[in-house]
Amino acid sequence: MLAILELLAAGAAGARVGRDSLDEDAYRDSFAAMLAAPEMEVFVALDAEGTVLGTYQIHFLKGLAYNGRPRAEVESVHTRADSRGMGIGGQMMAHAEELARAANACILQLTSNKVRIDAHRFYDRLGFEQSHLGFKKLL
Repeated sequence: MLAILELLAAGAAGARVGRDSLDEDAYRDSFAAMLAAPEMEVFVALDAEGTVLGTYQIHFLKGLAYNGRPRAEVESVHTRADSRGMGIGGQMMAHAEELARAANACILQLTSNKVRIDAHRFYDRLGFEQSHLGFKKLL
């Protein structure tokens, strides 16, 4: 769990900077709830020694659009800084797309902080289109 939290904190942008803790106890209940939820999964990319190089989570959302087919939403896509450029992010996103297609999802969607220009280029290369303007309200 700590390796995932370190990736999240290292990749924080915008309002999230400095808000992620590395205190595993603070996340224990959330991790347990996520892992028990049938509509979402957390994945990690490991090297041969078992070191966490990347992570992402995928949620399947029910909806009425597209004839009631589910949407797949990818979140918290992070690759260790020293492992970028090795294809790990692309492999994780290809895996997410496989899962979305297997679930008959109508769309694979994600959000990316507007300051993460390199991430935007990465998603563009993978065929994602910037189609919506997003809004968030920090609570």
